[in-house]
Amino acid sequence: MGNEFKGRATHSAEHFGDTRDHWWNLDFLRLMAKRWKLDAVRDVLDVGCGVGHWGMLLAAVMPDDVRVTGVDREPDWVDRASERARERGLAGRFSYRQGEAQRLPFPDDSFDLTTCQTVLIHLPDPGAAIAEMMRVTRPGGLVAVAEPNNLTESLLLDSITNRASIADIVELVRLQLTCERGKVALGEGDNSLGDRVPGLFVAQGLIGVEAHVNDKATAVFPPYEADAQRAFVEDARDRVERRYWNASEADTRRLFLAGGGSEGDFAAHYARGLASREKIVRGIGDGTYHGVIGGEFYLVAGRKPGGPA
Repeated sequence: MGNEFKGRATHSAEHFGDTRDHWWNLDFLRLMAKRWKLDAVRDVLDVGCGVGHWGMLLAAVMPDDVRVTGVDREPDWVDRASERARERGLAGRFSYRQGEAQRLPFPDDSFDLTTCQTVLIHLPDPGAAIAEMMRVTRPGGLVAVAEPNNLTESLLLDSITNRASIADIVELVRLQLTCERGKVALGEGDNSLGDRVPGLFVAQGLIGVEAHVNDKATAVFPPYEADAQRAFVEDARDRVERRYWNASEADTRRLFLAGGGSEGDFAAHYARGLASREKIVRGIGDGTYHGVIGGEFYLVAGRKPGGPA
């Protein structure tokens, strides 16, 4: 259990832990595979693949001979994804290489399915990445992305936040939204982009665009024995030990100031964010914490024009 990558400077290192293995129900992905006709897919591109979570999960609901190519800008993740594929006996069908989502190193019309998970939210121009994903997809092929509205998580009322004052709840939302606006202002992406992805697909010329909501929500309650619950508990405790809110204190300050927050207000806001996590950990410790984990997380898909009539 845990996250072997936490603390690394490499992009998204804080988000590649065990909790990521519990983001989707496999039967839901099987349903999506039927709706998207993934039985006809043979070549897949996983953009911003990280250590390979998403591509390997999707491959589990596709034909056994599907070939998956992953691309990531970070050489560390390319190496780790390749290692994970070897460990799982997938090296013959899975390969990874370095590359940028906005400049994919592949010819036009190379893949039946081009996909990504939580990648567009980190890009200054997601439309450009969608255009690239469409370019390398074969006519009639599918572009499918999994992207969230992360702000919705700040409004989930578990057994701790349900007892918080209205002012405290609003201020936590203000902190997160200010940091998200700061990320946009700095040209680093938008953590709540998910709601707008269908419109971006249409703007790039994809057709038959549709959106589905991830049906996975993790119920957390004592004695916290299920794998997903244990992963959540370990992550919550680790963040408190490291005084880590949604990001480190230094990174949160940087985003908060860029989003229009003031230095004089930051300390109180960050302390409030940490206190909310500390209350959760105390509730876990005494067996009183319970809630549902998960915000709005969308699967958006569209097809490249052309292909068989």
